[in-house]
Amino acid sequence: MDLDDKDRALLAAMLEDARISQRALARKVGIAQGTVLNRIRRMEEMGLIKGYSVVLDPASMGWSMTIMAGLRIVKGRMIDVQRRIAADSRVFAVYDVTGDWDSMVLARVKNREDLDDLTKTVFTLDGVSRSYTHVVLNTVKEDGMPRPPNDS
Repeated sequence: MDLDDKDRALLAAMLEDARISQRALARKVGIAQGTVLNRIRRMEEMGLIKGYSVVLDPASMGWSMTIMAGLRIVKGRMIDVQRRIAADSRVFAVYDVTGDWDSMVLARVKNREDLDDLTKTVFTLDGVSRSYTHVVLNTVKEDGMPRPPNDS
C-alpha cells in the first residue's frame, strides 16, 4: 500500500471520528474537498478502508464482563470449531495463535451466569479439547485499530 502523509492524516482523523465531514477533513488535512473524496475512494477500492461502523459502549449494552479464552482444538477440526464459536453472539473475535493454545477467543457476557453458560456451551463444543478462561478486570486501552504507520 502506497500511503503518503496526507493519506495517513486522513485515516487518523477518520479513526478519531468516522462521521467527520469531507469539508472538515479537507480543512484538518490541508487539501481540497475533492481530493479528500478521491483519496477516500481510492483507499476503499484498495481494500484499505473496509467499511464504517458504530462503536458501542459494552457496559451500556449490558455486557458487564469481557472474557479471553485460550482453546486447544482437536487436530483437523480447527476451522469447523472456530466457525461454530464465532457464530455465538457474545463472541466478538476469534484468532489462530501460536504458543500453548490453538485459538484465542474474545467475548462479552452479561454476568456470571452468562459466563457459566458460555463456558459450558461454547468453550466445550465437540472438538475443543481444553479451554482456559480469563476474566478482564479492567480495560486500560481498547481501540479498534492502531494508527496508520508512518513509513516515510
